Amino acid sequence: MQKFNPGDIAPRTGYYNVVDENGNVIDTVSVQKGNRLPPTQSSDYWYEFKSC
Repeated sequence: MQKFNPGDIAPRTGYYNVVDENGNVIDTVSVQKGNRLPPTQSSDYWYEFKSC
């Protein structure tokens, strides 16, 4: 699965899981295509696209 960093431009509209350093999903956010992914609670967290 492709990883996205906070601040990256969302390549598509949908839900993105916030994943911690252990690979656990800790939250889900909705982002529109072209908007930046929001900051996370830790610099070790990333985003993975979940669904439309």
